[in-house]
Amino acid sequence: MKPVLRQLCFWLVATAPSSDFAWAKLNLRLVNIAFGTFVVLTSTTVSGPDKVMISSLATEGIRGVLLDIEGTTTPIAFVHEVLFSYARSEVRNFLTKHFGSAELLADLQQLREEHATDVKHGLHPPALVNIDVEVDVEVDVEVDVDGPRDAEIDSVAEYVSWLIDRDRKSTGLKSLQGKIWKEGYIDGTLKAELFADVAPALERWRHAGLKISIFSSGSSLAQKLLFAHTEAGDLTGFIDNYFDTTLGSKTDVASYRRIASALRLPAQDVLFISDVVPELDAAGDCGMQTLLCIRPGNPPQPFAERYQTIRDFDEIQNHSPDSGTKASSPLS
Repeated sequence: MKPVLRQLCFWLVATAPSSDFAWAKLNLRLVNIAFGTFVVLTSTTVSGPDKVMISSLATEGIRGVLLDIEGTTTPIAFVHEVLFSYARSEVRNFLTKHFGSAELLADLQQLREEHATDVKHGLHPPALVNIDVEVDVEVDVEVDVDGPRDAEIDSVAEYVSWLIDRDRKSTGLKSLQGKIWKEGYIDGTLKAELFADVAPALERWRHAGLKISIFSSGSSLAQKLLFAHTEAGDLTGFIDNYFDTTLGSKTDVASYRRIASALRLPAQDVLFISDVVPELDAAGDCGMQTLLCIRPGNPPQPFAERYQTIRDFDEIQNHSPDSGTKASSPLS
């Protein structure tokens, strides 16, 4: 019954005229009656001298926060202009250094399978040269092989760049990118950029006892590396789980069911925050609570009006219904 009431509360507040504060207060009181506690989202972007309450979100029972990365915790520009560019520029060197190693075997196989699918669908990807290689599993080092190895490396590098240009979310590509980025993070070339409100929010939620998890199309390795090498320092101590697309698509309801199961939490006790509406659709259909994150540089989302929105994590504040002061709560 609670999910139905929550959706009703979302609708009541979302449909309130922005100037009708009495109507909005009535709806907030309805939320309070239904749940006894609520999250108040205060706008930091409203024009004029005063910040006004724009909406409320019922959150009784929230015990876990699930976060997207690109466009939610991290600027899209950093991912596309820094990470993707680095992977594109370094892929050939990385393949040359590690070609013939067990480390790359699965990634290359997945890329070849994806390439075959692209050809079948008439997408005209760059041609792949496929040379059989020996893999030294025990020592995991390069093995000299007969044949034009450089030609195969060049063809794989070209195909990887083709996939990056299309922002493909495939597991093979993301796994390879994670390995390339690892070297950049370790040698200090890469430093992850986060929105300024992210690190304080992670610390706040951790101290409140919430389970904090990430769900991104980037590999779990890439996710850990990003949060371990941020401009705010190593934040991995605040994060419990990293989920990637080996678990399923981010627009597949089943993926969110698997995450809830892995967290050992009822879906309705998990709050998912993302900048992509189809992902929120899937999470919501699973029963999770959702917030649409609108960050600078994010593209407009279709049907965004269906969702409660925030512009930074500081807007997620738990207030007592009468005093307007913060109350003890998982999201305070």
